[in-house]
Amino acid sequence: MSTSVLLALVGVGVLLFLAGLAAGRSLRRWTSPAEMDVGTPVEQATFHTLHTASIAAPPLRAGLTTGTARKATKRLRALFGTAGLGLTDRETLLAWDGEGRHHADAVMEHVAEVLHTGQTKTFAVPCGDPDCAVRWGVAAPLSVDQRVPGALVVLATRESASAVRATEEVGRWVSVQLELADLDQVRSGLIEAEIRVLRAQIAPHFIYNSLAAIASFVRTDPERARGLLLEFADFTRYSFRRHGDFTTLAEELRSVDQFLSLVRARFGKRLEVTLQIAPEVLPVAVPFLCIQPLVENAVKHGLEGRAERSRVTIAAEDEGAVARVIIEDDGIGMEPDRLKRILDGDAGPSTGIGLRNVDERLRQVYGDDHGLVVETGVGAGMKITMRIPKYRAGVHPTPPPEHRNRREVIREW
Repeated sequence: MSTSVLLALVGVGVLLFLAGLAAGRSLRRWTSPAEMDVGTPVEQATFHTLHTASIAAPPLRAGLTTGTARKATKRLRALFGTAGLGLTDRETLLAWDGEGRHHADAVMEHVAEVLHTGQTKTFAVPCGDPDCAVRWGVAAPLSVDQRVPGALVVLATRESASAVRATEEVGRWVSVQLELADLDQVRSGLIEAEIRVLRAQIAPHFIYNSLAAIASFVRTDPERARGLLLEFADFTRYSFRRHGDFTTLAEELRSVDQFLSLVRARFGKRLEVTLQIAPEVLPVAVPFLCIQPLVENAVKHGLEGRAERSRVTIAAEDEGAVARVIIEDDGIGMEPDRLKRILDGDAGPSTGIGLRNVDERLRQVYGDDHGLVVETGVGAGMKITMRIPKYRAGVHPTPPPEHRNRREVIREW
């Protein structure tokens, strides 16, 4: 079971506990017939808890900062209706909601002990203001990967064992969100590292071969050489851009078309390419450089060891909730056992980098159900299929470096 799944289960358990506390409070008050129409008190409390937590979670998934803490504290206090609630990092009170903000200095002294010991602490809150409703508090540590980056502080009118338990459980829930935020950062770092690997793979051979092909036309066909240089410049600008994990299918296919223009300059009529693109899927967000490496493999395998013409087909189809992309060649194919070793990373440090890279990134972003599906055999060519969800939370295309309008790109296709 993956770490993210375990964290999600912990979070669900915490929410169910909080819903139980809320339900206990609900059962002690009279419920009107109108309220009963939307469920029993237990159901109402559960729905309220889950809804409140779902609103508080997104800011925390971005990490523990002043901005995210400010957005989350109001929702968190509503989970158990305490007088005041705050979130701290290791040095400062990041945000506060409710009463008792003037006790911040005293609160941070207790938080320092919580950060040092990693244990929940309760404390009295003396106050000379007769109008201040705060008389007692509890601080619970936030734990992320054996670190304590901050604390959750709750102030109340009186001492309460249930408030201590609720603070600890909410602290655990917040910790789960922060740990998921760390996992998101790690995932983003891995994706960026894998894109750098792809760029390194592109650089050595393709750039040299493309420039050599362009040079061959400088004297015989200067206009074509000029056009190829522009294609080469656009292709390299896109491939080596330094921002954005995602692009649109239209932009990715445009880059593939530039790549194929440069390849055709080398191989001429030996390479035949067929494009079958459904306009409906062009705006779909896809991982950056997820198609070009597969097309490059198809071209390589299609032309390798063959004197006659090779055919490569690229299709993008609309399948309702997903866009299906297919890259197929009629080349030398591959033994299924070797393909498995490549996808498992056991075929050597420089073998099948693009294929494995794209497969891993698709699984990281969309889940294992959306990895590459590869059909091949010795002498039977290769067919690669990917199914990309049209909509996925957190997946948004970054505008291309030249900031071209999406409609202009789509019209080209």
